[in-house]
Amino acid sequence: MPVAAPDSRLPSGSPRLLRAGLLASSLAAVSVLLAACGESAPAQTEAEAPQVVARPVQVTTVAFKPRETEKTFVGVVRARREIDLAFRVGGKMVQRKVEVGDLVAPGDVVARMDPEDLRLELESARAELAAATANLNQTSAEDGRYRSLTAKGYSSAADLDRKALAKEEAVGRIERAKRSLELAENRLSYAELVADAAGVVVATAAEPGQVVSSGQTIVRVARLDEKEAVVSLPETALADARAADAFVTLWAEPGRRIPAHLRELSPQADATSRTYPARFTLDGADASVALGMTATVTLRPKDQQAVARLPLSAVIDRGHGPQVFVVDGASHTLAARPVTIAAYTEDQVLVAAGVAPGDEVVTLGVQTLLPGQKVRTAKLPGSTDMAAAGLKEIRP
Repeated sequence: MPVAAPDSRLPSGSPRLLRAGLLASSLAAVSVLLAACGESAPAQTEAEAPQVVARPVQVTTVAFKPRETEKTFVGVVRARREIDLAFRVGGKMVQRKVEVGDLVAPGDVVARMDPEDLRLELESARAELAAATANLNQTSAEDGRYRSLTAKGYSSAADLDRKALAKEEAVGRIERAKRSLELAENRLSYAELVADAAGVVVATAAEPGQVVSSGQTIVRVARLDEKEAVVSLPETALADARAADAFVTLWAEPGRRIPAHLRELSPQADATSRTYPARFTLDGADASVALGMTATVTLRPKDQQAVARLPLSAVIDRGHGPQVFVVDGASHTLAARPVTIAAYTEDQVLVAAGVAPGDEVVTLGVQTLLPGQKVRTAKLPGSTDMAAAGLKEIRP
């Protein structure tokens, strides 16, 4: 049988045509074999869509709190007024009637001094007054007689002037004697040291038999009408001390809060500690608040803005302002939310608006995330206190 000559229009050496011919021949051969065996070719199935894998992300729960936290300082309870009682005259103290811790009332005798020398001074003043009185009587009588003699011409005017001046001197002398007597009486009364206000004795500085000088402290009495908490403040807390609300808690009664207000703030820092002594008056402190108790002064800023504290790594800005990624609790997808930044700290950002309490905000890797992305929340590896860290546990 004659063989047909090849078509001269096809390139005899084309590899593409050869591969196409071989593929067609193979498919035809497979079809013939399957038909011969009585089986049909498998139908082509649709490709299944690839399963979306949720990406784990670290989140923190949003909680709005005051921008400035409370500040606490430890001090002691002191009386506002502590009075050093001392004798107004010098001498030998023969009795001290109080000890540390004793209560005194106004008019109570605290100590006594030997009054013998003071009595002698009083007697001397009385004798001086008696002599001055006698001298005034004598000069007054002589002045009267010389006036009568001068009027009759039996005495000169010069003698009358001398008698008149002597009388005036006697008048001054008696006035001086009266004042000396009053001073002597007062000095004798100073032999008893008397409390002038109610209080408690907190210190003693002299013992019976000791010779003390005028003004030397004998006892120290703390008045109980006003009590204060004395603390030392750093320079960063001075503004808060002036403007914030304050209350005091006692170590002996931790559940009790006593309202307080700043009464005194030193204008100069202590040379050693570089802190500023401050005194907070306790409003309504009763007898159970003893002097010397350990007191904690808490400063709470007034009318401050509530903010959410987030890590710096939670905020991203892609040219449209700061944003954060919030995880939708139902679909577990991400949503980008613009936020309003109140301030930045060393490691945190204070968010004033844009998120709500309870929102879960992604804190790490936000640069690689996209809105609508499927995620699952995870806790920080190695974290032992999730409530304190503000993170959520892993949820599949």
